[in-house]
Amino acid sequence: MTKPGRPRIQRALTPARPHQAVADAAQDSPSEFGGGGGQIGKNGYQTFRHACPRNCYDTCSMVSYVKDGVVQFVEGASESTFTRGGLCVKGYSYVRQTYSPDRIKYPMEQQGRGSGKWKRLSWDQAIDKIARKILDIKQRDNSLLGLALTKYSGNFGITNYGVEGMMSSLGYTTRMVGTPCWAAGIDAQNFDMGSMLCNDPEDLPQARYIILWGANPAWCSVHSMRFIFAAQDAGAKLLVIDPVFTQTAAKADEYLQVIPGEDGALALGMCRHILDQGLHDKEWIASHALGFDDFAAYLRANVTVEWAAQSSGVPASQIRMIAEEFARARPATIWIGTGMQRHVNGGSSVRILDALVAMTGNIGKPGGGVRYGHLHTWGFNFHAMSQKPPKDSKGWRGPSGPKGEFDFADGSGQSEYSDRALNINKTAQEILDATDPPIRMLWVACKNVLSQDFDRPKMLKAFDKLELIVVAEQFFNQTVEQADIVLPVTTLFEEWTVNASFWHYWLSINEQAIKPLHEARSDLQIAAALSKRMNELAPGSCTFATEIDSKEWTIREFNQNIYDLFGLSSWEDLRKGPAKAKLTSSAAWADHRFATPSGKYEFHSELCAENGHDALPAYKEGRKPYDKFRLLTPHSKFAIHSQFQNLDWMAEFNPAPCVYIHPSAATERNIADGDPVRVFNKVGEVRLTARLTTNVPPDTLLMYEAWYKGLDFNCQNLVDDTAADMGAYKTGAPGVAIHDQFADVARA
Repeated sequence: MTKPGRPRIQRALTPARPHQAVADAAQDSPSEFGGGGGQIGKNGYQTFRHACPRNCYDTCSMVSYVKDGVVQFVEGASESTFTRGGLCVKGYSYVRQTYSPDRIKYPMEQQGRGSGKWKRLSWDQAIDKIARKILDIKQRDNSLLGLALTKYSGNFGITNYGVEGMMSSLGYTTRMVGTPCWAAGIDAQNFDMGSMLCNDPEDLPQARYIILWGANPAWCSVHSMRFIFAAQDAGAKLLVIDPVFTQTAAKADEYLQVIPGEDGALALGMCRHILDQGLHDKEWIASHALGFDDFAAYLRANVTVEWAAQSSGVPASQIRMIAEEFARARPATIWIGTGMQRHVNGGSSVRILDALVAMTGNIGKPGGGVRYGHLHTWGFNFHAMSQKPPKDSKGWRGPSGPKGEFDFADGSGQSEYSDRALNINKTAQEILDATDPPIRMLWVACKNVLSQDFDRPKMLKAFDKLELIVVAEQFFNQTVEQADIVLPVTTLFEEWTVNASFWHYWLSINEQAIKPLHEARSDLQIAAALSKRMNELAPGSCTFATEIDSKEWTIREFNQNIYDLFGLSSWEDLRKGPAKAKLTSSAAWADHRFATPSGKYEFHSELCAENGHDALPAYKEGRKPYDKFRLLTPHSKFAIHSQFQNLDWMAEFNPAPCVYIHPSAATERNIADGDPVRVFNKVGEVRLTARLTTNVPPDTLLMYEAWYKGLDFNCQNLVDDTAADMGAYKTGAPGVAIHDQFADVARA
């Protein structure tokens, strides 16, 4: 769908003028946004540096303004050419998050799960109950494999990996491993290029053709849009490929509505046409690639543009047109959204998109590349994570996974012991199935299991099997509702840490700006308190430090490689402002030295074949529908998973959930805009309001994932735990097919 007559708009590349309070605060500071560390100026403000720790592309560099020990407001750090002084709507709500009256204020114990009857505990009481339960498990099972940790990305601060360190300091435990976010794509890019690496997003203005494939940065990476707009203003074409007409699609030069899960078919059609027209970069392929002839033979034998059109829903004429445009543009780039690989064929589809960029010679070029993510700037010590188990610890022997064999022998083979690894994307089933020993206690941190993990009805059954559930949280979310003990944790203004991005190349320190409110403690402080009590009850039972200085532990995360990469003489340089990695090129793989076994880009990957997949970037069928409509549950503009939407500030903009339905589908079911409806499938059901829109296809239902305070809405009542095709190679477990779900709808 081409947008006729798209106006060319001159877009400002600087933030709007700050309000007077920001201007006053800036006057207080030795630099525009302060030197950090709480220097007080004539207007009474102290400024502190922060790094947004949410699981988000932008990982914004931030500055808080504090007066009389209270955070007054927050802004983006102007020193970062990525953040450039601005934040998203969620970032500006951090002050309300910290001072929300709904925060959990002190440790509490629930008198019956789900009862809502909470009893206040002192920290000593709460930690004592937890410590005694851990020792009870150890005595009963002769190990701590009955203690399980489920933790993910609710807080991405590097020191928050101290939660894993706490578990290691107790002994060998059960860990939920893998990632629900981007596992299939991680494997795919490792098979193709040997690692996951992407161009600096700030080189997007150099692109002459940009495809956003299943990505919606207008909602999920607002700062990247400025660079995309700059490319458009310089003459680049922006093509958005997505099943949904998103806010990003509205800003595109062209939009194609692909059938969900058929992205690989569309890309293969493009590859075949490029091959037929001789538009592939023969010189680049000959110099830097392995196995292209095999891929070309596969295309000729198995793919036609007409087949791709029928499979993907995109007309053959458009496939040919965009294929030629992409191949002729220099440079051209594809941004692969994480949602695109959340299918049973997601990893296969990413490999095909990688191949499309590679065969046109766009990998290794500024403004080009295939952009998915990177971990290039994550080379910290992870000191908080790397704690040693007690000497007498017993654990899993053999492969670190459910196929290993538990060993009750003496400690002679201790070096062979490991944690028991279970699939994080099948947490409910893993808890139900675990035996010898069963999982008796679950520790939840940086995660809202019952809002974010799949098949919520099954998860409730799994929780019923557990003897003790401990949740470290800020708010009374749906997981806390089913917990036995809840421990209040700090916000970013109340603790020290450091954070890097998986998208851009900036690094930011997070300073403690205020004292923790109420009785909140950081994850590190909780670990220290538990270690102290464990060793009082059973000396030598925990190796974690018993006294913690969060600032000192943050400093321990730095090393010379980090300093060299970012051009720092000390971590304290970050108190003057964020730092950017010193890259030899903005382009990933600019030297064309790939980390694959061959050292080249691998169209044909034996490593991929060894891991149970096709050696070539081949088409793989999607999941067969099991209900009337496809169900999509992407990210909301007002939330990151189950965070932020619970705040009253966000509720004013977005007070209740809804399901988006195409008018033709609604008419068939006698549903009008605003009607109460029930959406249901084999997993469960939800009740919410219908909204009619042509932004979704006629055979698709869409509801945004979020946790709403006081509402029982939960999209995970409709999402099962079907696996994606890839992910186990690098993350320890397959990804999850979040967008291969189906449901029906009826008036309630």
